[in-house]
Amino acid sequence: MPRPFKIFTGRSSRIIASSICEAIGAKLGDQNIIEFSDGEFEPSFNESIRGANIFLVQSTMPPADNLMELLLMIDAARRASAYKIVAVIPYFGYARQDKKGKPRVPIGAKLIANLLRSSGVDRVMTMDLHADQIQGFFDIPVDHLYSSSVFIPYIQSLNLPNLTIASPDMGGSNRANSYAKFLNSEIVICYKHREKANVVGKMLLIGDVKGKDVVLVDDMVDTAGTLTKAAELMVKLGANSVRAVCTHGVFSGPAYKRIDDSALLDITVTDTIPKDHKSAKVNTISIANLFASSIDAVLKHKSMHKHFLR
Repeated sequence: MPRPFKIFTGRSSRIIASSICEAIGAKLGDQNIIEFSDGEFEPSFNESIRGANIFLVQSTMPPADNLMELLLMIDAARRASAYKIVAVIPYFGYARQDKKGKPRVPIGAKLIANLLRSSGVDRVMTMDLHADQIQGFFDIPVDHLYSSSVFIPYIQSLNLPNLTIASPDMGGSNRANSYAKFLNSEIVICYKHREKANVVGKMLLIGDVKGKDVVLVDDMVDTAGTLTKAAELMVKLGANSVRAVCTHGVFSGPAYKRIDDSALLDITVTDTIPKDHKSAKVNTISIANLFASSIDAVLKHKSMHKHFLR
């Protein structure tokens, strides 16, 4: 007899969790959060989860309460005798801190991995980590899904006559190369020098974009400085059009204004981070079906190879 499964969510990801439940044909679990006057909170499950496979959906973007809420839910599920606990983290926060880039700084992504494991999680499911090697920070299974599963069909639907895939920096060159191979298109790469975090100093282009319809591919857009600078450079060098697809729409600080004032025709993101977008240029594609299919594969012990277009 198969074990029951239940899906619960933290407050930051209720919309995407509801969409996942709808796609998989399940009901979102009954839970609530007790908040104390000093800001402390306590998650609780209002139904039995003993012996069940539990999926906890929560993106861990700032504030840090989102991460803490996930850790507390994992601990509560473990103490309530859940059979297996899977943390479904559409956006894995602190992933940019994957190494020591200078002396006396933390490796934040490794710390988060340790916290999740110590809290009692059995498996992690996430999408487009900023650095693939973060999977190795865990000693438990990690299902690393790629947004290419939804973005590649979207790009194909645009029917761009002179498609060229672009990476806004050297770090994303492998990602862009995978898209270009699948779409049988050319590729260009931007070389950028950062003066400090979130500030791009200078940018150069490797490749030719004259007369091309460019699609910039990235894992996240934060302040949009890199993307808008890359789009401006490409238009200046003769590109017909420049669009962008980015998995995680962080959109902090001046991001929306930069996008509105930029040469970008539009930018398409997924719903890993819930946002009420403040720019008409921003479009959203849901990844709920992809996560629902992956959860189903985990439950039925099926291969997940089809989810890895990249």
